[in-house]
Amino acid sequence: MIPNWKIYPRSQGHSTVYLQNVVTDPFITVGDHTTYDDFVRDPRDFQRNQVLYHYPECNRDRLIIGKYCSIACGAAFLFNAANHALGSLSTYPFPIFFEEWGTDAGAVANAWDNRGDIVVGNDVWIGYEAVILSGVTIGDGAIIGTRAVVTKDVPPYTIVGGVPAKPIRRRFDDAVIARLEALRWWDWDEERIRRSIPAIQAGDVDALEGMA
Repeated sequence: MIPNWKIYPRSQGHSTVYLQNVVTDPFITVGDHTTYDDFVRDPRDFQRNQVLYHYPECNRDRLIIGKYCSIACGAAFLFNAANHALGSLSTYPFPIFFEEWGTDAGAVANAWDNRGDIVVGNDVWIGYEAVILSGVTIGDGAIIGTRAVVTKDVPPYTIVGGVPAKPIRRRFDDAVIARLEALRWWDWDEERIRRSIPAIQAGDVDALEGMA
């Protein structure tokens, strides 16, 4: 049994979990220290409640989430089986109901368009009830606004919001983003990160580079 402190990062409550230690699906990969907070349902059920229409036995599609991400309550990852085949003359998913229609049981995945994996970078903040669609890649350091519906890739360190989500602004200028991407502080060992927290919180890239 995993001890509580490995699941819950805060002793004050159990609404937040380290996702890496509660996800069991081999087609879901989560990096170190990434958290999910859910004040409505048990956050340990993230895999069942927030990763939706995910049938990797048909699609082999994956959810990949990096390190040090913060995922807010109700954020959902909507996979390929939520789609319907747009190239068909009808959006009705006949292949799913193969018993009713006598179609090939092995062709169920023909009922939807397969757009690929969902990939979330490192140090990404996903806001309350945001929805990430299949095939989307979110860059390092990006921020996804509350109830945004993300249908396209999000560049690193970019804030997006709305339905469908569109860029609002970049968090830093190109030079700072390039320096942060080169540093990749999230790959450092925990002791170095612990020493670097004041520089990270102060937005001091020069000091952070000095810790590398």
